[in-house]
Amino acid sequence: MTDTSLLKHAPQIGAEAIALLEQLSNASGVSGDEGAVRALVLEQVRPLADSARVDALGNVIAFKAGTQGDARPKVMLAAHMDEVGLMISADDGDGLFQFQVVGGIDARQLAGKAVLVGKARIPGVIGARAIHLTSPEERRNTIPLSTLRIDVGPGEAASRVEPGDRAAFATRFRHSGPSLMGKALDNRLGVATLIELLRAAPENIDLTCVFTTQEEIGLRGAGAAAYSVQPDFAIAVDSTPANDLPAWDGTENARYNTRLGYGPAIYSYDRGTISDPRLVRWLARTGEEYGIPFQMRQPGGGGTDAGAIHQQRAGVPSVSVSVPGRYPHTAILLARLEDWQNTVRLLWVALRAMPEGLLAEE
Repeated sequence: MTDTSLLKHAPQIGAEAIALLEQLSNASGVSGDEGAVRALVLEQVRPLADSARVDALGNVIAFKAGTQGDARPKVMLAAHMDEVGLMISADDGDGLFQFQVVGGIDARQLAGKAVLVGKARIPGVIGARAIHLTSPEERRNTIPLSTLRIDVGPGEAASRVEPGDRAAFATRFRHSGPSLMGKALDNRLGVATLIELLRAAPENIDLTCVFTTQEEIGLRGAGAAAYSVQPDFAIAVDSTPANDLPAWDGTENARYNTRLGYGPAIYSYDRGTISDPRLVRWLARTGEEYGIPFQMRQPGGGGTDAGAIHQQRAGVPSVSVSVPGRYPHTAILLARLEDWQNTVRLLWVALRAMPEGLLAEE
């Protein structure tokens, strides 16, 4: 019989963890320019880990050795630090700048959004012609990305913006009742989860927490990190779209993918990875035995760092676990605090109670 008292020792998400998530969410970290997020991560993990280093691609690799047993498994947890955003591509003068999207962003979401440009976080707004000045024909069509501009105003502010600067959404984090709202919670929720797990690292494993770069543009940091770490198996911790709103025509939504309030989502298959079935069964079994809510993410598109991790060297058994969230890859994502808490619980208990010979299963 399972001793469920172990659950009492799992990390709890309290005010301190939520305050850290707020800092992480508000920091700018568009792919390839994750420095502000990396600084926050290093500040947190250096006192917790036996070692913490930054590799050539900017990944933070934090290692904590276990203290129980002689043949501890080497476990890699990965969460990406980067977020979707924009990059300045040309200066039109008078404080107006052309830009390109970085990562998967729908141009329909951009007009009127406030942004922060460059390391100086210069305020700007994504401008389009006002509805009063457009024709009925124009209003029937999506605004082309090429006609949008970031407007920071003329003068000193404009002189500090250059092509190549990243622009992040200016949304501020909020904790409202059961909900967490902010930009880049894909995947600062995963980043904060890894920090909490490192803070209470299970003694029965050698744990490496990798905070990766450039996930949103091709899983680039994770592949290099996994090649270096050489884990026995890996778990990518991420955020996944909660497609739980009514269907577009108002009918019942039969393709929910994942839903808010139903716990962490365990992946069996996505565009980049067929999860190792032994790891899928282990996580699901843990949830069932310990009464931790979880859901199986419906197979389909999307992907996580696991897509790059599992292909390194001779192969790395991998699985993904995500916190569901609504409105990803826009200026704001909405998630549930209880889903984040249960993600931390599921991962910690699964690692702490991991059976010997897990990967020997057929």
